[in-house]
Amino acid sequence: MPLVFPAPILSTTSSHLLAFFFSFSYVGSLYISKNARLSFSRSPKPSSNGIPREKLANERWRDDPDVIRARLAAVTIASLICCAAVLGVLWHHLGDGQWQNFDTALNATIVRLGLLPDIHPDALYPHLVTPVLFLGPLYAQYLSATLPFQKRWSFMQSFVNKFFTWQGIRNYSWAPLTEEIVFRACVLAVYHLSGASVSRMIFLGPLSFGLAHVHHAWDTFNRYGRTASAAKRAIISSIFQLAYTTLFGFHCSYLFLRTGSIYPAITAHIFCNIMGLPEIAYELRKFPKQKKEIFSAYILGIIGFIYTLPRWTKTPGVLYWDNSKNASY
Repeated sequence: MPLVFPAPILSTTSSHLLAFFFSFSYVGSLYISKNARLSFSRSPKPSSNGIPREKLANERWRDDPDVIRARLAAVTIASLICCAAVLGVLWHHLGDGQWQNFDTALNATIVRLGLLPDIHPDALYPHLVTPVLFLGPLYAQYLSATLPFQKRWSFMQSFVNKFFTWQGIRNYSWAPLTEEIVFRACVLAVYHLSGASVSRMIFLGPLSFGLAHVHHAWDTFNRYGRTASAAKRAIISSIFQLAYTTLFGFHCSYLFLRTGSIYPAITAHIFCNIMGLPEIAYELRKFPKQKKEIFSAYILGIIGFIYTLPRWTKTPGVLYWDNSKNASY
């Protein structure tokens, strides 16, 4: 049973400040170290045909292995600092941080961050909700014979070379893990401790996650040549990414609050990074004879998602979701 309080222990302002601190710590960590910072030429050649320009020898781009390694180390430290901040809040409210209360605060932090392993009988179901939504794109991959162990799937090219490069480690393991711990578990934990309602946490909490991706605009602006066209592309892509990541944050926040575990949100994040954005227009052009089947798969995926989301994520005794009923914090 997690440690609960009869009344909120944080003010709304304090929770906002802590959420900002978490976001600033995570994104800011990418720029503290010289090895993690990007560098671009001040007068690069503009890009052409809508593709990024060629990288110059003296530049450091976000996909360079040494940059990725430095950034992975930076966000790891930032994530630990954010978790320690949640621990500090709980420890402070257990008697001004006395050492005899440290173990209790540590255990409460682990529970509130959803870090306990999922061992209940239905623990698998929340992890399957997101794949249900992607039934349409999965069917298109089936038609392309690129699903695991199909004709055009290769163990080396489709698995090893994709997931075990530095880019793969960043995109499909470490970034989803650290981002969900910071922007989902830590942010929602402090909002809950301030007495925020479930709906408020679902729809306001992910804003920090969306805003944290805006800094990619600088990368886009430079990779496309620092022109007016590059600036326009950077602004449009940032607005789109802000909208998409915020919507995705709603989904992962729901998973976390509904299950009390961070792991379904992490697997959803990994799965979405692997799948990318649905490309139904491209799929319809590629398989014109299967248009009805593709449309049906997309519709079935949406219906299945709506049906399974509240049912497959229902978890008894979750502190966050029960908050609206028993007013414990």
